[in-house]
Amino acid sequence: MSGLALRGIAKAYGDNHILHDVTIEAEPGEFVALVGPSGCGKTTLLRIAAGLDYPDHGSVWLGERDMTAMRPSERDIAMVFQSYALYPHLTAGQNIAVPLAMRNLTVWQRLPWIGSLLPGQREIRADIQRRVFETARSLKIDHLLDRKPGHMSGGQRQRVALGRALVRDPAAFLMDEPLSNLDANLRVHTRAEIVELHRRAGVTTLYVTHDQAEALSMADRIAVMMGGRLLQFDTPEGIYSNPAHIEVARFIGSPQINLLAGKVDAAHGVRIGGRLFAEDVQAVPGASVTVGIRPEALKLVGPRHGGLSASVRRIEFLGSETLVFVELAGGESMVAKLTPAEATAFGQGQAVAIAVASEDVLVFGADGSRLPVWPPVGMVANG
Repeated sequence: MSGLALRGIAKAYGDNHILHDVTIEAEPGEFVALVGPSGCGKTTLLRIAAGLDYPDHGSVWLGERDMTAMRPSERDIAMVFQSYALYPHLTAGQNIAVPLAMRNLTVWQRLPWIGSLLPGQREIRADIQRRVFETARSLKIDHLLDRKPGHMSGGQRQRVALGRALVRDPAAFLMDEPLSNLDANLRVHTRAEIVELHRRAGVTTLYVTHDQAEALSMADRIAVMMGGRLLQFDTPEGIYSNPAHIEVARFIGSPQINLLAGKVDAAHGVRIGGRLFAEDVQAVPGASVTVGIRPEALKLVGPRHGGLSASVRRIEFLGSETLVFVELAGGESMVAKLTPAEATAFGQGQAVAIAVASEDVLVFGADGSRLPVWPPVGMVANG
C-alpha cells in the first residue's frame, strides 16, 4: 500500500486564487475526507491529485513517487466522479471492463474482429471477464452486468462506477461527491457500502464531500477547507470536539453550534451578560471573544437557578431527540438538544436559564482562532 501526499499545493486561474499552500498527507490505507462548502477548492485539489489539472506550486506524491508532472494514466489512481461518467452505449460489465481492456490489451487486440484472431487475446479477455464478475459480485451487481446505464437506478449506476474503479486494483482512490445524486435513504446505505469496500481493499482514499455527516461517519481523518485554505486536519472526534477555528466549529455539527459574543475580564475569565463561561483564557483583559457551545452541551434550568435568562421560542420533536430553541434577553438565539423526556419539562414561552459545563465551552479570538483555556472547573454560566 502507498500513502498519498499533497504538499504545498497552490492553484490560481488568473486573479482567482483557488488553493493556498494546502498540505494533506494520507497514510497508506487511510480514508481521508475533504469537506467544506461549495467553492472552497475541494474538487480542484482532487483533480490535481488525479493529474487532470496541475498545481502552480507544490507537489503530489504516491508513496515515494513524485507524480506532479505525470499524466493521469501513469499515476495508478482511480477516480469516481459525481456524474458517474459511465458510457451509455455499453453494458455495466463492459463499463467495468474498460480500464482493464485499455491496460491489458493492445490497440489491435481491442479491435472487434481482427483482435479475436491475435494470439493471447482470448486468454486476456477471459481474465478480464473473471475479474469483472468478481468485482460485480462484491458490489452485489453481478445480475446487472448485461444492463445498460439507462436501465439502472442511480444507486446501481453508482455501484457500477465504483466497480470500474475497484477492478483496476489502484494504489489510491479519489471520489468526488459520489453520493450527491442519490436520495437520502440510498445515500446512507451506499456510504456504508463504500466504507466496507474500503476496509476490504485497504486502499488509500481521498473522498470529497460537502456533507458533514458523510465525512464524520466514513473518514479516518477529515480535512476541513474554507476559501482554498486548510483550516484543520484531524480525526472526526477531534474536528467536532476540538475545532481549531470558529469556521470549523460553525461548519461541523448539526444543529449548528451556538455562538455568543463575550468579553475577557480582569481575571482572564470570559463573561456574557455578567455570567462566567470560562476561566483562565489566554487573552488580554477587555478583549472581545466568541463563545461556542454545542447544542447537546447546553443545559436548560429554571430561572431560580441563575444563569443567563432566556425564554423558550420553539420546540421541535425529532424522534430520538428534541430541539429546544431559546431566545436570550439580548435577542440572541440558541438551541439545546435534549432527550424527549428532558424536553417535557419545557413549553413554548416558558422562562428558563442556561448553563454549561466549562469543559464544553469553546472560546475563539477575534481572528477566529481557538484560544487555549485552563482545565475545567465544573458548571459555569450560573455564577
